[in-house]
Amino acid sequence: MALAAALVVLVFALTAGSDAKPPYRTPSLAVAKQKLAIRLHDRLLRPHWIACVATGRHYQGAGVVRCNVNFGDPHIQAYCTLLQGGKLVTQYDDGAIPCSHDDAGWSSPVQNFD
Repeated sequence: MALAAALVVLVFALTAGSDAKPPYRTPSLAVAKQKLAIRLHDRLLRPHWIACVATGRHYQGAGVVRCNVNFGDPHIQAYCTLLQGGKLVTQYDDGAIPCSHDDAGWSSPVQNFD
């Protein structure tokens, strides 16, 4: 019993005051879309559609998933997403998450008419 109590005190002492956050993880495309849709809905935003693609970029060891959100008029907004402890994190939450333009998900053929 004393050993268990000492172990609990040791663990508490090592973690007390620690701001340790869970590491970032790569969301699946479906999870990124679902969690982003919930977040936008909670903020009373109603997008027409959400399309998520893997970007090939990484941040702190996790793959970044970009979700393009169509708000209309046309207005497409990019949200680059990761998971941290099951919570969705975007570049708006952590400005260091890379979210510049890329062609991930772009596969439209180019036609030349001569």
